[in-house]
Amino acid sequence: MSLLKRINPFSKQNDETGFGTNPNGYGGRFINRDGSFNIRREGRPFWDRFSVYHSLLNLSAWKFTCVILLFYFSINLLYTGIYWLLGTEQFQGIIGQTAWARLKEIFFFSTETFTTVGYGRVNPVGDGANMVAAIEAMTGFLSFAVATGLMYGRFSRPRAHLVFSDHALIAPYKDMTGLMFRFASYKDNHTLTNVDVTVTIGLQIVEDGTPVYKFYSLPLERGKIESLSMNWTVVHPIDDNSPLLGFTAEDMRNADVEIYVLVKGFNDVYANTVLQRTSYTYEEIQFNRKFIPMYRESENGRTTILELHLLNKSREIN
Repeated sequence: MSLLKRINPFSKQNDETGFGTNPNGYGGRFINRDGSFNIRREGRPFWDRFSVYHSLLNLSAWKFTCVILLFYFSINLLYTGIYWLLGTEQFQGIIGQTAWARLKEIFFFSTETFTTVGYGRVNPVGDGANMVAAIEAMTGFLSFAVATGLMYGRFSRPRAHLVFSDHALIAPYKDMTGLMFRFASYKDNHTLTNVDVTVTIGLQIVEDGTPVYKFYSLPLERGKIESLSMNWTVVHPIDDNSPLLGFTAEDMRNADVEIYVLVKGFNDVYANTVLQRTSYTYEEIQFNRKFIPMYRESENGRTTILELHLLNKSREIN
C-alpha cells in the first residue's frame, strides 16, 4: 500500500488521542460506530478482565431479559435437583402420584421459596430440606436486590440518545468543499443543551521513511450550540489549514483515514453531562453528495416535524 508522504503543514496536530503512532500493531478501526473502542485485551486471566456488572449494564434490553430469565430458571432447577436428591419424604403436602408430578411440585416449591412467596401447601419438614430452603430464601432476596440495582442502573444511566448519519460527506461548502456529517437526538424530551463536538482525523503517513499514524484536530464551522432541538450538520471546511486539503478518495484509502467524533452535552432529564462517540473510516466517507433537509412544517403550520428516517438521506451533486 502506498502512503501519503506529506500533510498540510498548517494543520493542527493532536498528540493527546491516546492511540499511539505505531501502525504495525493496529487492526481495523480505532473506534466502532457505536462509540466503543475496537480493542481486545489479553495477557491477564479472564476473570480479571471481565466485569459482570459492566457487561449486564451494557447488554441490549432483550439480552438482559434473557439473562435474568435464564438465571431464574437455572437456579431453581439447581435447587430442585438438591431437594430431589434429599428425597420427597423431606416435604409434606405433596399430592403428586407420579415422579414427574412430584418433581414439578418440588420445582414450584423452589420458585416460591426463592421469591419468598411461600404459598404454604408444600413445606419442608426434614432438617436437610429446611436448611436448603433457608439458604435458597437468602439467595433469592440477595439476587432480587442485585437485579433491582441492575435495572435501576440501566434505566437511570445517563445517555446522550444520539443517532449519527451512516456516512460522512465531502460536499460543496460556501466557495470550497467541506467534510460533513450530521446527528440528532432521537428521544422525546431529551434535548441536550450546551453541546460541544470535537472531531479528530487519524491517518497514516511516511515520516523519515517510516510509516506512522498522525492525528489532527479538525477546525469546525461551529463547534458548540446552545441546544440540540433539531439535527446538527457538523462541517469541517477544507481550507488552507485543513489536513484534508487536496485529498481524493484514493488518498483517503491509502492513508487509512478515520474520523473520530466526540459529542458532549447536558441532558436535563438525567441532570448530568452525557457524551457519545462514533467514527467514520475512509469507506464511510462519500464524495460529491449533499444531505437533504430532514425537517418540515406540520399540516396545521404550528409544529416542526423532525423526520429522523431521513438522517442518512443524501443526493448526488451533478
